[in-house]
Amino acid sequence: MYFTVSGGASDEMGYAMSRLELDSDFCDAGKNIHGSDDTERPNKQLNHLDHEISQLTTLRSGPRRCLSQVIPGKWDSSVSTVKMLAGREGNYSGRGRFSSADCCHMLSRYLPINGPWLVDQMTSRAYVSQFSVDGSLFVAGFQGSHIRIYNVDKGWKVQKNILAKSLRWTVTDTSLSPDQHHLVYASMSPIVHIVNIASAATESLANITEIHDGLDFSADDDEGYSFGIFSVKFSTDGRELVAGSSDDSIYVYDLEANKLSLRILAHTSDVNTVCFADESGHLIYSGSDDSLCKVWDRRCFISKGKPAGVLMGHLEGVTFIDSRGDGRHLISNGKDQSIKLWDIRKMSSNATCTPGFRNYEWDYRWMDYPTQARELKHPCDQSLSTYKGHSVLRTLIRCYFSPSYSTGQKYIYSGSSDSCIYIYDLLTGARVARLEHHKSVVRDCNWHPNYPILVSSSWDGNVVKWEFPGNGDPPLIKGRVRRRYL
Repeated sequence: MYFTVSGGASDEMGYAMSRLELDSDFCDAGKNIHGSDDTERPNKQLNHLDHEISQLTTLRSGPRRCLSQVIPGKWDSSVSTVKMLAGREGNYSGRGRFSSADCCHMLSRYLPINGPWLVDQMTSRAYVSQFSVDGSLFVAGFQGSHIRIYNVDKGWKVQKNILAKSLRWTVTDTSLSPDQHHLVYASMSPIVHIVNIASAATESLANITEIHDGLDFSADDDEGYSFGIFSVKFSTDGRELVAGSSDDSIYVYDLEANKLSLRILAHTSDVNTVCFADESGHLIYSGSDDSLCKVWDRRCFISKGKPAGVLMGHLEGVTFIDSRGDGRHLISNGKDQSIKLWDIRKMSSNATCTPGFRNYEWDYRWMDYPTQARELKHPCDQSLSTYKGHSVLRTLIRCYFSPSYSTGQKYIYSGSSDSCIYIYDLLTGARVARLEHHKSVVRDCNWHPNYPILVSSSWDGNVVKWEFPGNGDPPLIKGRVRRRYL
């Protein structure tokens, strides 16, 4: 595992692009006591992240100072659950209740590392794992044209079994609408399909039992050129879709007008990942095989015709981006085998610096990352920190911030091509958990927004859940699970 904190020469831009609001209940805190004994630290002393996000994360996930004080002038950064409960009963806070940060401090030490327990198993590769915003539904997408929606609150019962239409290669991405009435799915095609998942029928066969409307993302000037969609996301108001494609572009689709509203020739290579920065929908983040992350402000794009800024630091293509939701911070997974943490206020106006010529050739789809490339660094790395230990090979591996409600976003986690799931401490870079079960690549995994449950999906066809403390049932015994054939 490897962790660095970067300063990096950069143009200070976009400082006031978005305003971050804090809950008045947030208070001082420190590091976490984990429910896992798999904490791994590098040989040398870890540098603590010296940045605003460090302070924000600490405020969101730590106990009150009155509970953490050991002696006058000295505070313990970790407070036991028993002491926290005693403090609440003694009304040390003067409010008679836990603050949101107090809750995070207790919940964040209980990581979803027990198990796993089987959710489903198919005969084709699993590509997508996604909880709904409230955690009541879970979506899994498979290469064999199946997308399944499970009702989490009803014992993971299959609520909707969708047979995708006109699938090319695989289901590359799915997205649930904010009201949880519709789901869109994409493949290596310019047509994104939308399904009504609120209907009563469990089986949803495209244009047989239900209509799967096709949304055409091809522009008038495409002249019949076919491209694929790697990433698609609903806006927070459910009115728009943003997508990244294999023709180096970002697309925005207006669902109310039922037409393409914006196409941006965004990068010089495949756009593997896109997302909205926050609830406003004004800012869009994109990541590409050109190794750059870019920030797009729709309010001024038409007049400027270029990104609001560029983030340099990855040496290879970017496979996934996850926004912290504050309009400032994001993480990205890269084919240089690293996750990077960014602050868009450090972005440059353009890509002023390149990594330089590489003296090796490799293709991440079937080759290991070259040994001589592992210690290379970007000369103009603008990231705040870098996290290494997992493997980003074979496919577009995804990474995320841990949930705000239960952990204060103090962790980041990722799938891996070595069949494991990795959880890192955002502030120290320590690997706090490595979950082993799968027999093949873990492309996606997702943490429940409220509870210590993490679900991983793998190319071995397994969709499994990890919990703390567990559901009382015996965990999955490897190699003895019956395979469900279709």
